Amino acid sequence: MSSRWGYLWSIAVLLTVWQLGAWWAGEDVLVGPIIVLRKLASEAGTALFWKHVGTSSFRILAALAIAFVTATPVGLALGSSRRADKFARPLIYLTYPVPKIVLLPLVLLIFGLGDLGKIVMLWIILFFQLLITTRDAARGVSKAARYSLYSLGGSRKDLFVHVIWPYSLPAVFTALRIATGTVVAVLFFVESIGTRYGMGFYIMDAWGRADIPQIFVGIVVLAVMGVGLYETFDVCERVFCRWNKL
Repeated sequence: MSSRWGYLWSIAVLLTVWQLGAWWAGEDVLVGPIIVLRKLASEAGTALFWKHVGTSSFRILAALAIAFVTATPVGLALGSSRRADKFARPLIYLTYPVPKIVLLPLVLLIFGLGDLGKIVMLWIILFFQLLITTRDAARGVSKAARYSLYSLGGSRKDLFVHVIWPYSLPAVFTALRIATGTVVAVLFFVESIGTRYGMGFYIMDAWGRADIPQIFVGIVVLAVMGVGLYETFDVCERVFCRWNKL
């Protein structure tokens, strides 16, 4: 309940500051929230608007799912094995600092301008965020915890299932929450190139037509997507990591 009131209070503050800023700058430059909400209500009645929302949602969810099922196992494996980590560490350290967005022209050239190319670009960026966080979390399992399980007759499989995976899971959800901001920002960039659908195209199309209210509608929708994903992962952590909240 307190979280709900916190959201309502924060939204009220943001809307007030937004409206004051619109009055100060002039609504020809900074459209006020009431105008944007009216525009949003109008756009929500069209099938094309939901086509844009659905396309962006599909790309985000697909990239997050693929990144999770590919990066998490690799991160756990590297964090659980010193030999594997020693072998892969130079490759990770050489590739992680490279700004992945510069690979966009190559990715689109190889995988095309459709959904696949955009999902692959999002996946590349998310993969490293999840990989590094999961690897570091798995490495954080103490020797005492490992030896305790072995002393009780546990196997390497038991170590992974009952120690490493539960210990690393909160860090995985933290990485997913952090990734929501990144994936929404990159989504806007990749959807502004070679596509007809998606919120990135929706905003750029409005910009080309100088439709300022529509630009703000797109921004609001992307913000809602980000908040929704963040809260979803927060709820998942509370459900699947109840022991971590004790």
